Amino acid sequence: MFNLIRRDVILQKRQLLIFIPFILFFIIMDAHPALTFLIASIFIPFNTYAYDEKVETNILLNSLPYTRTEIIASRYLGAIIYMVLAIGVTSLTFFVFNKPFTMTDIAIGGGLFLVFAAFTFPLFYIFKPGYISTVVLISFILLAGIGPSIVLFLAEHLTAITDFLVNLSVPALYIGAAVIIITFYAVSWGVTTFIYQRKAF
Repeated sequence: MFNLIRRDVILQKRQLLIFIPFILFFIIMDAHPALTFLIASIFIPFNTYAYDEKVETNILLNSLPYTRTEIIASRYLGAIIYMVLAIGVTSLTFFVFNKPFTMTDIAIGGGLFLVFAAFTFPLFYIFKPGYISTVVLISFILLAGIGPSIVLFLAEHLTAITDFLVNLSVPALYIGAAVIIITFYAVSWGVTTFIYQRKAF
């Protein structure tokens, strides 16, 4: 399974050359650090999916001595590994350019990435190749565009929940959010495995 994760990096060698300039663009444009961490985390996993969609890699992967469970596990574990590495490189870049960021920015960016990945990864095995990248791109634009508006709307109209969250301590809030995100990611992992086990290539 480690070789499957390493394969993604090998496939992305050329793409990695534009990773730093890509991140620098967001830093120079003074994008919010949390958004920059989110974009950086998305870079490798979703480029890999887009490449696999184009060349129909799943046919090849299923001819190799890996179970379908291992193939999906490599996707989900790989995404976490790449997220950690991307956050590390991005943090170093912020430091080099003397741009301030906080651990909260990292937590928000990483958490949003895991939620977005959990939502979109199953789509790669539901929709036909050729349409997935478009669906994911639209999903990301919607998340970035209307996500904050939805949160504000819910905060204004669900006052009981808002009051409950405001009264929580900061550690409890972070732990609760982490548990929800990890649970969502684990459920997505299970759903994707279920879909992939039954998919014909």
